[in-house]
Amino acid sequence: MKPGDKVICINALIDADKKEEISRDFEIWVTKDKEYTIREILDNNGIVTGVLLEEIYNLPKFFRLINKYQEPAFAIWRFRKLNYATSTAAEEHEEELVEVGTEPAKQQEPLKKS
Repeated sequence: MKPGDKVICINALIDADKKEEISRDFEIWVTKDKEYTIREILDNNGIVTGVLLEEIYNLPKFFRLINKYQEPAFAIWRFRKLNYATSTAAEEHEEELVEVGTEPAKQQEPLKKS
């Protein structure tokens, strides 16, 4: 996954023992089966890869685990990348239709002025 990718939330469940922590860190939470766009991917010091989404903005918080202020990120495993063609990709795959048994139309050469 990379920024700009369309994803779908496949897991929005919150463990009971983390409910209080999540509600303190996130003003807005993801919704299962909803499509989102990845805004940024955060490594979080190699602890857990997180994603920020175009459709959701939360206020930055201080996280002791990574020792810095940042916007709380959603775990990347909560999402699956959507694989449908964008208009640009569809245009790249268009094919010209030609009638079988006919010759292609010849272009006329421009008339030369004497």
